[in-house]
Amino acid sequence: MTVLIIGGSGFLGTELLREARAKGWDTAATFHSRPGDPAAAAWHQLDIRDPVRVEAVLTVVAPHAVINVTSGGADWKVTADGSIHIAMAIAKLGIRLVHVSSDAVFSGSRVHYDETCAPDPITPYGAAKAAAETAVRLLCPDAAVARTSLIIGNGQSEHERLAHALIAGTGEGVLFTDDVRCPVHVEDLAAALWELTRSDGAGLFHLAGPDALSRYDLGARIARRDGLDASRLPSGRRADTRLPGPLDVRLDSRATELRLTTRLRGAREFLGEA
Repeated sequence: MTVLIIGGSGFLGTELLREARAKGWDTAATFHSRPGDPAAAAWHQLDIRDPVRVEAVLTVVAPHAVINVTSGGADWKVTADGSIHIAMAIAKLGIRLVHVSSDAVFSGSRVHYDETCAPDPITPYGAAKAAAETAVRLLCPDAAVARTSLIIGNGQSEHERLAHALIAGTGEGVLFTDDVRCPVHVEDLAAALWELTRSDGAGLFHLAGPDALSRYDLGARIARRDGLDASRLPSGRRADTRLPGPLDVRLDSRATELRLTTRLRGAREFLGEA
């Protein structure tokens, strides 16, 4: 069974490929500007904004399933249109799809969100992710749409690198004390996505850890894990800025965990405090 990882050179894509290689699974992967480890997969250059190229790559690879982990941020042509191009080609070719989405599809107005909650985005990125979700569920009703939160893991995630840079004085900004999410370890997330891919599970899934932490608290725990001085982390309140976006968004993953064997650890555990 060949699985194609679209966005395989990114942080999550790299972990998906690592786990597949460890289990001897057959994978291929796409990249936009730079391929990943040549030993990890067969690589294919792909700009998902080009629907003709999307279908051509899928036809050449002929995968049993696709895991779409791309993210173009607030770029609608990548995050929304690109995901729609992938879903359209997959529907045409009869391929299984696991589409990775984000807690950014929620506004934070109700704080706690389970799989039954409808998206109500308040940022361009959230709106693009919500549009992608809608298209995938319409075009590929047998697909799995997996929403996740802040992805942490082994020092390579964006949040870990930012915490280190802020403590070292080489980064700019602050970590917000009122911006709350439910972090997930990249290894747990990748394992859960592989479990979904190798199943016939369809619909919405939430893949986030059980611990709700502010970005500042998360950064401080990362610092303590890595033997750094957490008191050097600058803090602030997002509510005091003009930055758009939800404050407190907590994905409730309990219903999803009942459907999976993969355990999603909380940040307190995987950062070594449990």
